[in-house]
Amino acid sequence: MAYSNLKSLLIYETSGKIEAMITLPINVRRVAGIVGFIILSFVILESNRRIEELNLLNKQYELVQKQATQAVGTQINLQTQVAFAGSTAAVEEWARTEGKYVQNGDLPMVPLAQPGTTPLEASVPAPQSTPLAKWQIWWDLFFGEH
Repeated sequence: MAYSNLKSLLIYETSGKIEAMITLPINVRRVAGIVGFIILSFVILESNRRIEELNLLNKQYELVQKQATQAVGTQINLQTQVAFAGSTAAVEEWARTEGKYVQNGDLPMVPLAQPGTTPLEASVPAPQSTPLAKWQIWWDLFFGEH
């Protein structure tokens, strides 16, 4: 038998024929270690992917939770406004401020100018129209801009 570093050659005789068989020195511990390392690498990569996905889902959960809290706060605020709008206090407030109504027993006061003075009136300047050229009129007609 002849041996080399990487393989050994076994020669044996079966039924008058010489057959050669090449065998490689296989170390079971080495193969198991390599297979274990490969499996461990895949497990670590998969766990890292799952941790990243968990972090993303946690961030989304926190965002949705904040939005839900804001929505509940808005709902409570709107319910408070609706309850106030249906109350008599809201009607009375509107009647006195915007409706200019008075209740029985109120003494309405109207401020008067001092005798001999002319009342000041707020003058609103009239808007000045600028004449448009014909092309600007057509431009506005088709495109709405000039």
